[in-house]
Amino acid sequence: MTTAPRFAVVGHPNKGKSSIVATLSQNDAVTIALEPGTTRDSERYPLSVDGHLLYELIDTPGFQRPRRVLAWLQAHSHSASDRPDTVRAFVNQHRDDPRFHDECELLTPILDGAGIIYVVDGSVPYHQEHEAEMEILRWTGQPSLALINRIGEDDHGEQWQTALGQYFRIVRDFNAVTAPFETHLSLLRSFGQLAPQWETALEQAVEHLREQRRHRQQRAWALIADALSDMLGHAESARLGEDASRSALEVRLRQSWQDWQRKREQRLRREVEQLYQHHHLQRQEQHLEWQPGHDLFSERERRAWGVSRAYLATAGFGAGALGGAGVDALTAGHTLGAGALIGGVLGAAGSLYYSSKLDRLNLGPLSSGGREARFGPLRDPQFGYVVLGRALQHWYQITDRNHAGRDPLTLDNADSHWLDALPRSQRHALQKALQQSTRQQDEKRRQALREAVARAGEAFLEWRRK
Repeated sequence: MTTAPRFAVVGHPNKGKSSIVATLSQNDAVTIALEPGTTRDSERYPLSVDGHLLYELIDTPGFQRPRRVLAWLQAHSHSASDRPDTVRAFVNQHRDDPRFHDECELLTPILDGAGIIYVVDGSVPYHQEHEAEMEILRWTGQPSLALINRIGEDDHGEQWQTALGQYFRIVRDFNAVTAPFETHLSLLRSFGQLAPQWETALEQAVEHLREQRRHRQQRAWALIADALSDMLGHAESARLGEDASRSALEVRLRQSWQDWQRKREQRLRREVEQLYQHHHLQRQEQHLEWQPGHDLFSERERRAWGVSRAYLATAGFGAGALGGAGVDALTAGHTLGAGALIGGVLGAAGSLYYSSKLDRLNLGPLSSGGREARFGPLRDPQFGYVVLGRALQHWYQITDRNHAGRDPLTLDNADSHWLDALPRSQRHALQKALQQSTRQQDEKRRQALREAVARAGEAFLEWRRK
C-alpha cells in the first residue's frame, strides 16, 4: 500500500508556517499567533476525504540557532554523500539539549521521510541569516519547495525569488489567507514533480479535493433549500381561551415566530460552516432584534436581496396574487432590520410594497377549550428571496475562505442583483417553488425547491464571477 505523502512546514519563527498548515489541511483549529515561538513541538494535521488519507501536514517550530547547527554539521561531515547521516547524527546527539530543541523537532519528520515546505515572509527584506536554514534543509536530501508568504504590506518578493531559487527547484508565492482553491491544487502537483514516488498519490488527492468541493456545493444548496422550506412554512400556534386577550396572544406568538426564524437561520449558518470545516469561525453581524419603532437595518440592505413588483410579475407571480399577498407578519407596521439573513426580509415587503397589509392571528372554530390561534406561515413574497440571497452570499464567502483566516466573517451586500443571471424559465420555477413552500409540505415540494435553489446557486456563482 502506498504511503500518503507527508510535508514538514518549516522556516524562521513567525513567518506564517501555521497559516500554511491551516489552509492546506483545511483545519481552522491550528493555532496561529503573532508571537514568535508559539509552536514548540511538531504537530501533525492529516487531510482525509471520505476516510481516505490524502496527505499530512506537519507544523514545526521555527529555527532558533541555524548557524550553530550548520557549523556542527560542517565540522562532522566528510563529503556530500554523508550529509543526511550527519544531520541525523546531530538530531540523535542533541535531542535532549534544550538549546537545540526546536531544530531537532523540525528536522525529525524530515529525516523520517517528509517533504519540505520552506516558508518565508515576502513582506520583509531578504537577509543572509536564512542561508544557514536553507543549507541545513538541503543537507537532508529531501524533496523541497519554497513558499513566499506575505504577512505585511511591503513587497520584497523579487529578492526572495532570486535567493530561494539557488536552494529550491520550485519557488511559489502563496498567501495562506487569500490563495484560491486552484492554487492549493497547483501546489500539490508541484510536489509530484519533485518526488515521482508521490506523483500518483498527489494527482489522486487533487481529484478527491475537486470531488469534495463539488459535493460540498450540492450539499450546501440542499441545506439552504431545506432551511428555506422550514422558514417559509413555519407557524406558531396556541389555544385562545374565551376570556383571554387576543392581542396579547398575538404578540406572544409573533415573538415566538421571530425567535424560531432567527434560530433556524443561525442553524443554517453553522451547518454550512461545518460542512466546509470552519468550526471556529466568528461572524460579524447583528442578530435579529425587534423593537417597535426602531430600525437597525439600512434601506440599502433591505433593497439588496429583495425583488421588485416587476420581477415578481415576470417570474409568474400574477398581479391578482400580488395584490392580495400578505406582508411582513412580524413587524406589525414597524420597520425593523438586522445584519442576519432575516434582517433584510423583515423590512423589504413592509417598507417597499405592503405597508398597509399585515398578517394577523388566524382563529379556528370555537370549542370547549377555546379556539386554536395560529400565526404564520408568512405570505410575503419577498421573504423567500431575501432569505435565499443572503444564504447564498454566506455560502459563497465560506467557500472562498481559507482556514488560515482569523478575522471575523463580515457578510456584505452587492451593488447589482444576483437574480439577473437567472433565465426567465428558472425564475418562474424558483417563484413557484417558493410559493408552494408556504403551504403544507411534502417531499415532492421540498425536492422541487432543492432543484430550484441549485439552479439559483449556479446563477449566483456566475454573477459573483463577473
